[in-house]
Amino acid sequence: MNRMKVSLRHIGIYLLALAGILSAAGCHEIEEQDNTILNNFDMLWKVMDEHYCFFEYKNIDWNEVKVKYRKQAAEARNAKQLFRIMSAMLDELKDGHVNLSAPFETSYYRAWWSDYPQNYNERLVQEKYLFYHYSQFGAAYYYLLSSNIGYLRIPSFEYSLGAGNIDNIFASFLVADALIIDIRDNGGGNMTNADNWISHFIGEEICAGYISHKTGPGHNEFSKPFEMKVKPVEKGHWLWGKPVVILTNRSTFSAANYFATVMKTLPNVTIVGATTGGGSGMPFSAELPCGWGVRFSACPVYAPDGTLTEFGVAPSPGCEVDMSPADEFAGKDTILDFAIRLLTTGSN
Repeated sequence: MNRMKVSLRHIGIYLLALAGILSAAGCHEIEEQDNTILNNFDMLWKVMDEHYCFFEYKNIDWNEVKVKYRKQAAEARNAKQLFRIMSAMLDELKDGHVNLSAPFETSYYRAWWSDYPQNYNERLVQEKYLFYHYSQFGAAYYYLLSSNIGYLRIPSFEYSLGAGNIDNIFASFLVADALIIDIRDNGGGNMTNADNWISHFIGEEICAGYISHKTGPGHNEFSKPFEMKVKPVEKGHWLWGKPVVILTNRSTFSAANYFATVMKTLPNVTIVGATTGGGSGMPFSAELPCGWGVRFSACPVYAPDGTLTEFGVAPSPGCEVDMSPADEFAGKDTILDFAIRLLTTGSN
């Protein structure tokens, strides 16, 4: 969960961004530090200061944060105390892609999803809508609902499915009038795997967004954006042209957030549910003198319209829906029911 990876189509762009990070690090040399409590704290603060990509966007005063937490770090007496203080400092970024890893623990910022309704109950869907008779290929599973609408669940983009595999899934929806893609609780994975799905919904090459890299230590020093593109699946493979509804919740994050961002731009696609969890920064890792690792958002990824979706992708107008506790108790998925009504009657 909470991961975004790149390969294949995005690797060239990512390498350009990575080269920018490394060249910036080379131009602004970080001296080797002794392995002391304050030196480790200062190194973490400096690495983030020079390479984290959302300070300006989130209006964070990183110098003020340093003053607040360095006083606490100076009073730390052991590694675990220091780890807690450093983790609290990183939590100020409110970023699910930011982690501090030590041999005894890894920190996570959870409030990006924990402060919101879950809006998904997998067992309820499998039992009450799919009757446990769904088909499965890899992590994805699918079923033709009684309303003659295909239901496709993609729980993660960690796993790759080839074009032929996706063809076989869509072939089972040959008579379906529309398709629901459920990416609630999808914590991300590999952007290329998301592109593999997107390619089956487009008839021509599209702009999937842009990526920039840091060109210097300043919080607003970035390269020009590089365009990311997705090509349609090769001829002979399935292109889906019927209406599509994508179900999202706050735990839709990272590569799944990217998938929702791109799919929302297509003319026959509607997003239903809650605003996604965001996570539009490309992660990068560094190591502190004590050997602890820090992972953080280093390259901003922009939507096709040039906006950032770090804070999430909103549902389509009029399609913001939360799960009703009463419905859930009665065995109903409020969000899924909304999508079915929308596709069968054209209204909510």
